[in-house]
Amino acid sequence: MNLFPVSKESIENGAKILKDGGLVAFPTETVYGLGADAFNPRALAKIFDVKKRPFFDPLIIHISSIDTLEKIADISLLNNDAKDKLFILAENFWPGPLSIVLPKNKNIPDIATAGLQTAAVRFPDNETACKLISLSTGAVAAPSANPFGSLSPTKAEHVKSSMGNKVDLILDGGPARVGIESTVIDITGKQIKILRPGGTPKEAIEKLTGKIEINNECESADFESETINKNSGAYSSPGQLRNHYAPDKPLYIFDRGEIINKPYEKNSVFIFYDGATKDIWFNNIKIKNQSADLNELTQIKNYKILSESGDSLEAASRFFEVLHEVNKSGAGKIFAQLAPQRGLGEAINDRLRRAAI
Repeated sequence: MNLFPVSKESIENGAKILKDGGLVAFPTETVYGLGADAFNPRALAKIFDVKKRPFFDPLIIHISSIDTLEKIADISLLNNDAKDKLFILAENFWPGPLSIVLPKNKNIPDIATAGLQTAAVRFPDNETACKLISLSTGAVAAPSANPFGSLSPTKAEHVKSSMGNKVDLILDGGPARVGIESTVIDITGKQIKILRPGGTPKEAIEKLTGKIEINNECESADFESETINKNSGAYSSPGQLRNHYAPDKPLYIFDRGEIINKPYEKNSVFIFYDGATKDIWFNNIKIKNQSADLNELTQIKNYKILSESGDSLEAASRFFEVLHEVNKSGAGKIFAQLAPQRGLGEAINDRLRRAAI
């Protein structure tokens, strides 16, 4: 049994495992991370091995203190405007679900950054994560604690069922509060660019920095490979592959106007963004099946609702948990509603498009 509830002793044990070159799965506010010492290339190689993660996909470096940042990133390589933006972003969004791509410090092994001269850094807003990081070497590289490309874990049980004993220790800190991965932004260019939508909405960033770009890859289901570094062949950020975050069952996505007219199928599960959409869908089914047995129609339970009120924070926090539940069901297909393209809805839709067939 390698799963332990969070305690002073289990966190200290986890920190020792990290310093000794082992792997620890730990809670953050976004999803559970699979951590290794960010300065230890052999330990980092274990992450890629147990996840079956391609080496061209860089890792995010987690810190628990701003003072550690200069050990991870070479801030001197930023121009004055970028330095000012880094200060503003860190002051307002750290700790929190925001990863910032910065010029990397030579202390960070190339395996962590897929050979790129940049590193994505974040300061998680989770007491357990920060304590674990601070008691280890001060920097932990951690992708999500799941097999590569599959559903991200928002509970310790998700890690246990998918990773088993491949992880030296799993710290159970309860459900993740945000439930969707961090937003990744790059401030090294002329303009701030979102490489991956996530737990920090674009609108919140723009209030502080002005207009920012979003890669076409984040906006389009075609996912043109604009984020592949032309020199190294590596992706500039995690979560950029066309097929990612996917359940085992085939998943189909629909906008609100489409899903409310989608016929019910017994061997399927519907995932609605909000309760109002589910109600319209159900009423449409009853209208179209007036001659059918209404008792049978009222027994339809093959649906999930991310947020009854349509709250994007609640929907994001439940997103992967719902997908895990549906994935374990006997349904052969998953029909999912796209979220409104604002706030955290942008991140939800990014994950849905990458999971869809």
